[in-house]
Amino acid sequence: MSNIDKIEELQEILKEDPSNFQARRQLGVLLLDSGFPNEALSQFKYLAKIFPEDSGIFYNLGISYEKLKDLDKAEQSYLKAIELSPEEVDAQYNLGLVYIDQKEYEKAIDCFENVLSKDNNDSNSYFSIGLCYFKEQKYDGAKYYFQRTIELNDEDIYAHFYLGNIHLEQKNIEAAQNEFYKVLSISPDYSWAYFNLASIDYQNGDFGSAVEKLQKTLELNPKDINAYEIYAKILAKEAFYDEANNIIETAINNCGAIGDLYYIWAQIHRLTKNTSDYVKCMNNALKFNTTLSVSPKLVKKELDQFIG
Repeated sequence: MSNIDKIEELQEILKEDPSNFQARRQLGVLLLDSGFPNEALSQFKYLAKIFPEDSGIFYNLGISYEKLKDLDKAEQSYLKAIELSPEEVDAQYNLGLVYIDQKEYEKAIDCFENVLSKDNNDSNSYFSIGLCYFKEQKYDGAKYYFQRTIELNDEDIYAHFYLGNIHLEQKNIEAAQNEFYKVLSISPDYSWAYFNLASIDYQNGDFGSAVEKLQKTLELNPKDINAYEIYAKILAKEAFYDEANNIIETAINNCGAIGDLYYIWAQIHRLTKNTSDYVKCMNNALKFNTTLSVSPKLVKKELDQFIG
């Protein structure tokens, strides 16, 4: 029986007997699992009024609110679940995730530490603490927790990926590459690992290898703006101007009007002495300046100097 069929069956049961609380709880959980958080929420809110001391109901309320991005109510629901059942770690863990979304990293770490105090081998909690430290740019602390995650679960691609980014930040290029290749050995379709490896090749001047990885990145994620940017810069450096133009045009078609893309396109036109298209792209870069990483004042100055 499919989930939808089971949902319809439980709804029929409740029509006949609205006081069948077990069926209502089953329906709420099934609705959550099937991607209907609004409908699940109404079931658990109903049950919470009948069973105000049931921690499981408040835990599921927290999940419903979290899926609906109502983080304040998710927090309150998880806190209630923890108050009713302090030994249950699932609500503690989920509360930590809510605090990460709220950028309350110290509170999040406290939650994950509480989970680890009951289960010292919970790799997800080690990862989540590492993520908190990473977001706070406390890279040495993050490194420890990601390494601990990997000790417990070497197949955790996200721990390897973030560890690779820390190595990049700390200029340990070979170690970073090893981590990104490890990610690809576990998950060959992880586009960001290809992109990061391509970026390293680009910085090292290994353009051929970079292009191969950028092509794979864009095959997996046709909306990766940064991959298009590096790809176009490489083609322009190699004097493949028509190909560079095509890459930027494809990027704009796939990603929309982006100031940085127009600015790079303008530089390609400048190299080929295509004055009218250079001016047009520079004006478009200024038009879409909210997605322009170069200062609009500098772009305007460059354009004025060129025209003047």
